[in-house]
Amino acid sequence: MHWLEHKIPPPLVAAAIAFAMWPLSSLLPGVVVADGIRLAVAVSVALAGFVFALAGVIAFRQSRTTVNPLHPEQATALVTGGVYRVSRNPMYTGLLLCLLAWAIYLASPLALAGPVAFILYINRFQIEPEEKVLAGKFGEAFTRYKASARRWL
Repeated sequence: MHWLEHKIPPPLVAAAIAFAMWPLSSLLPGVVVADGIRLAVAVSVALAGFVFALAGVIAFRQSRTTVNPLHPEQATALVTGGVYRVSRNPMYTGLLLCLLAWAIYLASPLALAGPVAFILYINRFQIEPEEKVLAGKFGEAFTRYKASARRWL
């Protein structure tokens, strides 16, 4: 499955998974939660995801390095400050939080398979190959950074 590495943009992966979560959520009875509470929690988690991802994009832009996840070899800087102190992948974490918000909104235990599938896919086909490229490009600096910040949260 090497051919899937860096081939599908992570936002597209998240969108496809979100789309699949909708019909999946109707296969089992949902969790009964008051609509107002469910909506408030879902919006809060989605907003946190958006802010987290945006902070990652802004940090990349400020460092004048590529935000294109399909071409990590084009990275010109190793970004380790700001939100990157908390997570090595805040943009992916933001997408994950948005999928989690969607699962909360759908109020279905089966919908939680979506965020899990996203983590599994992104780890294997995006993050692991990216980390190989960054290790080759930034060497010991990346190794130290990898030891200081978690992959997700």
